[in-house]
Amino acid sequence: MKSVILVSDSARKGLRAELAEQGVPTPGPGEVRVKMGACGLCGTDLEKIRGEYTASLPTIGHEAVGTVSEVGEGVDSLRVGDRVFPHHHVPCYSCYLCRSGHETMCEKYRSTSLVPGGFSEEFKVPAWNVAGGGVLLLPSGMEFGVASLVEPLACCSRGLSRCKVLPGSSVFIAGAGPVGMMHALLLKGMGAEAILSDVAESRLAFAEKEGAGKVVDAARDDVPAFVKASTGGHGADVAIVASGSRAAILQGLRSIRRGGTLCLFGVPPKGTVLDYDISDLYNSEQQVFTTYGATDADTRDALRVLSERGGEFSRLITHRFQLSRFEEALEAAYSARAMKVVVTP
Repeated sequence: MKSVILVSDSARKGLRAELAEQGVPTPGPGEVRVKMGACGLCGTDLEKIRGEYTASLPTIGHEAVGTVSEVGEGVDSLRVGDRVFPHHHVPCYSCYLCRSGHETMCEKYRSTSLVPGGFSEEFKVPAWNVAGGGVLLLPSGMEFGVASLVEPLACCSRGLSRCKVLPGSSVFIAGAGPVGMMHALLLKGMGAEAILSDVAESRLAFAEKEGAGKVVDAARDDVPAFVKASTGGHGADVAIVASGSRAAILQGLRSIRRGGTLCLFGVPPKGTVLDYDISDLYNSEQQVFTTYGATDADTRDALRVLSERGGEFSRLITHRFQLSRFEEALEAAYSARAMKVVVTP
C-alpha cells in the first residue's frame, strides 16, 4: 500500500515527506485497521516536515477518517464496514494532569498515534485509542471530506471553551487560515462577534465572502487600532492567535481590552522570543494561556456541530488531492491560495 512517511533529508538537514510502499498493517488484539476515506492536511503536518514541531510523535496525518477494513481480536464495539473518525490521541483520564483538567498534557495522550499515519491507503488504530472511546461512528450521510474536519474543529471548540467566550463577546482572530475560519464559524453559531486579520488578501476575501466577521489586512493596516475602533475603543474581549507568527502574537496582545484574554492556538516555531513589556499585562489584568489538542469529548462535540452545519464548514475545503499527488497538496497548503486541503485515496 502507499503511505506518506517522514524521512531524513541530509540536503535540507531535516525531514521530508515521501510517498512510499509499505506493508498493509495487521491489527493486533484490540486494534482496528481503517481504509482511509479522507485526511486533512494540518499546519502541524507542515511544521513537522519543516522540522519546527516537536510536541508529539513525528507522524503526519492525524485528521483522518475512513471505513473499518479489519478488526483485531477482542474488538466488539466496531465492525468491518463501519465509517469512522479515529482520534489519534486519547488520554488516560486517571493521572494527575487528567484529573487537573489538562487531559491533553497526559503522557499517555501523546504516546500513541495512527500507524503509519493518516496519509496512507490503510492505517491501524492502537488498542488504547479504541478502548478509550477514541473511535467515533460517522453519520451515514456525512461525506468523508467534511468528516475529516472533526479533529481540527474539536481543537478549536476546546480553545473557545477555555476562553469562556459568551454570546455577544468580541473576539479577535489573528490568522484567517483554516483554523482561524473554523473559530470564526463556531463563534458565529455562539452569537459572538469576530474580527479576523491576515496578511493574505485572498484569505481575507474568503472570510468576508463567508460572512465570518470583520476583516483587517495585517500587512497594511494598524490591526490593534482597527480592533479597538470596532469595539467601542475597548479592545477585544478575547484574542485567538491562530498562527505561530511572532507578529500575530504581538497583535493579539495589543488588541485585547483590559481584563481581556489571549489564547495562543497556533504553534510558534521553537526559539520564538517576544519583545513585550510584561508590566502591560499586569497593569491591564490580562490573561495569556495556550491550548493544545482535543479530547474525545471535544471530538464528539465537533461531530455534532458538523452533523448540524456540515454544509457551512464544507466550504472551507477548497482543494482536494489524491494521495499520489501529495507533493501538490503540500504546495497548495504552503501557499495562501488554498484554505483547507484534504487528501483522498
